[in-house]
Amino acid sequence: MDGDYLAQRLTQPTGPYAGLTVVDSTESTNADLDRQRPPDRTVLIARQQTAGEGRRSRSWTSPPGGLYVSIYYAPGVPGHRLPWLTLLAGVALVNVSMSTGVPAVLKWPNDLLLGPDRRKGAGVLATTSQNGVVLGIGLNVQPVAAELAPGGLQPTSLAAEGADELDLTVLAERLLVELDRWEAPWRAADGDPFASGLHEEYRKHCVTLGQEVRVELGDGSFEGTARYLETDGTLVVRDADGHDRSVPAGDVVHLRAAT
Repeated sequence: MDGDYLAQRLTQPTGPYAGLTVVDSTESTNADLDRQRPPDRTVLIARQQTAGEGRRSRSWTSPPGGLYVSIYYAPGVPGHRLPWLTLLAGVALVNVSMSTGVPAVLKWPNDLLLGPDRRKGAGVLATTSQNGVVLGIGLNVQPVAAELAPGGLQPTSLAAEGADELDLTVLAERLLVELDRWEAPWRAADGDPFASGLHEEYRKHCVTLGQEVRVELGDGSFEGTARYLETDGTLVVRDADGHDRSVPAGDVVHLRAAT
């Protein structure tokens, strides 16, 4: 991966990012940026992560051949709208994947599903610090081991789905440009997903909405119809009794299609 090229293309004064660094290996790009608390819109990319972490402290294996990116954001939007950063990452990943010729959709909140079998192609994790959010993205580019099944979803990669572009430098540039394409207007709209167009773009790609789902929580589960997203990104599910139940992403252990 050509870090110098990416920095020249994407950092200030000509690009949207404050800084961009590429390292060979680190335990976790999210943890690194969280410790540093760098300037707003600072990017860290690793060729390999040795101790990545996913949602609900799940281990995220990050071998060489994938794209592992973290961005520190201090957008200054109301706190209840910050969860949209992870949904925004899903939108960016869908559009990047489709730019390589691979069909892609989203399973709420931010699972990237690739190809006709809709297997998982990326992981997204946002961690909140005192003054901002670290948004971490791991995109499977080269084939991954079959036993890696985060959250019960079978894994896949751009290569396995026949992508016509696998160069990590090209994909990193596309992803960072796509993130800026949606984060900049979202920030300018004070985090409003409707005014910025982010809500509509996410809804367009999300296959969860309208689906019969089983919601597994830490203290039980229920089934119902996924209806819509609230302004903070919470999923509203109508249960079997006809009651609408708000399901924050942080409370969900698993969200699956109802059996």
